[in-house]
Amino acid sequence: MRVNTKIFGEVDIADDKIIEFAGGIIGFPELRQFALIHDEERGINAGIRWMQSIQEPGFAMPVMDPLLVKPDYNPEVEDELLKDLDGLDTENLLVLVTATIPSDLTKMTVNLRGPIIINSLTRKACQVIVEGEDYAVKFPIYEILRARKAGE
Repeated sequence: MRVNTKIFGEVDIADDKIIEFAGGIIGFPELRQFALIHDEERGINAGIRWMQSIQEPGFAMPVMDPLLVKPDYNPEVEDELLKDLDGLDTENLLVLVTATIPSDLTKMTVNLRGPIIINSLTRKACQVIVEGEDYAVKFPIYEILRARKAGE
């Protein structure tokens, strides 16, 4: 499938790479099909990928593995919220969090309270809200990423 995106221009996305959100994503329930795109040219790298909407080419969200910035990230999610993911286990579990990347990169944050959970075998996904106060909606990551880069 060829998608003309706002950020990446025209890209080819194989049908077997499309991720399905049965209930859409938070704030955009009508957007149900996405593909993960890694942008190597942008220099922001640091493990940031883009969840590109298939239905709305102008919509893409930066996402990343939360363990890159919070190694002890392990939110409790009720099994009921994951029932649509078909046979999810640790072998096929992919957890991502959305990132906010403002023009002032020192203000970058991730939303640890609204993880995206993907079954990598079936490519079915959902976004959930983690209850409690253990995880922030705007968790600052710039210094963490900078320290990681300096250590590499």
